[in-house]
Amino acid sequence: MNALSKLGTARVALTALTGVTALYFVLIVLGNVTDYGTNEQFVQHVLAMDTTFNDPDVMWRAITSPAVVTIAYLLIIAWEAVTAVVLVASVVAWLRRGREETARRLAVLGWVMAVLLFGGGFIAIGGEWFQMWQSSKWNGMEAAFRNVVIASIGLIIALGGARARD
Repeated sequence: MNALSKLGTARVALTALTGVTALYFVLIVLGNVTDYGTNEQFVQHVLAMDTTFNDPDVMWRAITSPAVVTIAYLLIIAWEAVTAVVLVASVVAWLRRGREETARRLAVLGWVMAVLLFGGGFIAIGGEWFQMWQSSKWNGMEAAFRNVVIASIGLIIALGGARARD
């Protein structure tokens, strides 16, 4: 029973949630690198606003420059890769005794990065500025929201535990 009680700790929960999030980001980066064109098309269509309602009052926001699309997509991949590295480092720290504070700080940083990417980048900029919510084919709002929720739950747990110790 002692082994089971150790599995029910906040540390194990945070390690598991951080690990799942880290795995997810590693797979995102792997997918974006090995299947570059598919998600590049997503970024291209969102920025071009070519599947939105084509309202002339907002179409001036559209970006169709291939160079800008490439730069935007590479920046997204780089952000995802750094997020993956931070979260993997957090998992390693969680697994090492005596590294809980480092692990917690890295997990918080990784989840904040995820919120910034999916909440700020995909929901706010993609969804609202580029009107992605209007597209029936290139709409990533639901997936972005899921990612914001998962990262936010991790943040609440990690920061709640930090406050409990202070």
